[in-house]
Amino acid sequence: MISTYDMLLRLFLAALLGSIIGWERERRHWTAGLRTHMLVSLGSALIMLVSAYGFQDVVGKPGISLDPSRVAAQVVSGIGFLGAGTIFFLRNEVVKGLTTAAGLWTVAGIGLAVGGGLYIEAISATAIALIILAVFKPFEDRIFKKNKYRNIRMVLDQHKADFVAIENVLINHNIPFKEIGLTAANEGSDEIRITIQKQFTEQERVMTVIAELKKINGVNSVDFLS
Repeated sequence: MISTYDMLLRLFLAALLGSIIGWERERRHWTAGLRTHMLVSLGSALIMLVSAYGFQDVVGKPGISLDPSRVAAQVVSGIGFLGAGTIFFLRNEVVKGLTTAAGLWTVAGIGLAVGGGLYIEAISATAIALIILAVFKPFEDRIFKKNKYRNIRMVLDQHKADFVAIENVLINHNIPFKEIGLTAANEGSDEIRITIQKQFTEQERVMTVIAELKKINGVNSVDFLS
């Protein structure tokens, strides 16, 4: 059985390490920020302490067997409900919040490690996670920028729009029809909304497509959605 001082040290260290990851999320204005990450890490450390040392009074009694990992193991699966709350879906199957959810899962692991007394491992994991979240972000944006989808949304009058002209523009810019979604703009309206999802490698090309679409008869508006 460890001392009360050691337990408090682990709790405070878990909260501190969680705050480091939470600070990075907070400055990017994500829903799960500083306090959320601190609480996840703190709670995980506390559960680990309870799991490892909270049943010492019954250990060794007849008919009693103890597996210290069982309670702590529930954190790994239980944190999923909190992570799922940070994930949300936008139009055209665009998903946001996966990195924050993964960060919460990692912070839970850091808290468990601190609660188990694995200080070096917990601090190292925090440093690596911070590097992944903060340092790798600019490189990811720069390297994979050309692979990100860009969406063009058109609102047009279904009775006046020149669909042949629209088709010609899409063909000229090599935009497959499987990347196009068609929906009603408003209930009872004669307008329809067309959303084009395409990997554009250059910003100039996107603006060229928009300019050509705006010139077509019956096209009421054209918006660019990043």
